[in-house]
Amino acid sequence: MYSITDLKKDTLIDIDNVPYRVTDYSHTKMGRGGATVRVKVKNLITGQLLEKVYKNDAKIEPATVERLDKQYLYQDGTNLVFMDPSTFEQDEISEQLAPEIVKYFAEGSTLQALLYNGKIIGFDLPKNNALTVTDAPGNARGNSASGATKEIILETGHKVQAPLFIKSGDKVKIDTRSGVYLERA
Repeated sequence: MYSITDLKKDTLIDIDNVPYRVTDYSHTKMGRGGATVRVKVKNLITGQLLEKVYKNDAKIEPATVERLDKQYLYQDGTNLVFMDPSTFEQDEISEQLAPEIVKYFAEGSTLQALLYNGKIIGFDLPKNNALTVTDAPGNARGNSASGATKEIILETGHKVQAPLFIKSGDKVKIDTRSGVYLERA
C-alpha cells in the first residue's frame, strides 16, 4: 500500500480495479488540519483523466501491472507490431496508444511494455533516445552568433530543430517527452 507521500509523477496506482498513472502531483499542508495531496491521474486503459484528493492518512493500492521488454518491429498502417524477445510472440497495438514510439524510436528498439491482464496498455519510455540524422541541410556561413537552429530529419522520419553544426550521419539525443534536441550522442 502506498501512503500519500509515495504518489509522485509516473507512479502507477489502482482505483476501482483499473490502473492509473499519476500525471501531476501537488501537496498541500493546512495550518491546523492535516496534509492533503491533489493528484491528476490518467486511466491507462481508456486514457481518461481524473483529479483525486487524498487525505493525510489515506492508503492507496498500487496497480498490478506487469512490465515486459518488447521489441518494436514495424508500423503496419495505424498499428504498431511488437515482439516478445524470449517467446517470439507478436502483439499488435494501435498507434494512438503510444504515438511517440513512431517519432522517437527506430524499428528494432527494445521498450518496456506495461501489461494489464495480458494486454499491452502502455509503455515506460526512456526520457531520451539517440537517433541518427538522415538529412540536415547545410548552414549559412557566419550565421551562428545567436544560437540559430535548423530543421533536421531523423531516421524515423520525424523533424526536429537542432543547432547548425549537426550534419547528416550524426547521432543525436532527443527528449522523448517534449521532442526537443538535447545533445550529440
